[in-house]
Amino acid sequence: MSDKVTLDFVTISQALKNVQLPPVDCVVGIAEGGIVPAALLAHQLALPLQLLWINYRAPDNSPRRSAPELLVENVPLLPDGARILLVDDVSVSGQTLSLARSLLKQYEVVTFTLKGQADFVLFPEIAACVNWPWKA
Repeated sequence: MSDKVTLDFVTISQALKNVQLPPVDCVVGIAEGGIVPAALLAHQLALPLQLLWINYRAPDNSPRRSAPELLVENVPLLPDGARILLVDDVSVSGQTLSLARSLLKQYEVVTFTLKGQADFVLFPEIAACVNWPWKA
């Protein structure tokens, strides 16, 4: 028996509809884990979506590297002072979000995760690992 919590798209979508976020100009997802949540938010907010390709963990969630690394030099270029909603699926240590913030230091950044640590956390009550509906 798995100790993972299973969340479906309906539950996640309803929670996203009810979250109160500050005004932002763009959604930036941390790939790969943050792609789907960032796309859902960008669609809901009718905002452009950009991606930061940062990797730290392997598919089994174990650390793949000693620290998160930018894999593709594709830091979003937005107008100075743009307000960014930085999205990842989960933040445990905060290292990936911290690297992303440093790469986006010329912008106003608000962080968002589905669980873990961020300025906005959709499911703060969930401590266990999650079976996300988009993971095969």
